[in-house]
Amino acid sequence: MVRAIRGAIQVEANDRDAIISGTTELVSAVMERNQLTTDDVISVLFTATPDLTAEFPALAARKLGFHEVPLICCTEIGVPGALPRVVRLMAHVQSDRPRREIQHVYLRGATVLRQDIAQ
Repeated sequence: MVRAIRGAIQVEANDRDAIISGTTELVSAVMERNQLTTDDVISVLFTATPDLTAEFPALAARKLGFHEVPLICCTEIGVPGALPRVVRLMAHVQSDRPRREIQHVYLRGATVLRQDIAQ
């Protein structure tokens, strides 16, 4: 079955290392908590808030071995008052897990974004 997994992390600064480090933490947590390998991943969409311009979040996934997985990065809508410095992802994966067992991952300051599904 195809499942979609959501996740987000707030990074410390608009800095290349901060974006790569935070995205690596997020992708690794999504993969670990859902017991996935890169072969299970169909594609990943990354978004970043408009204040994050120092690096593409997808570079972190490439460094983790997502060489044959389609990845794309987009800028989020600049909504006044939105949480700053956030990288989000939506991963499309193949999994036999029922939808209710999929673990969506919200880390650091981003836990406030979806307390209803963050685990």
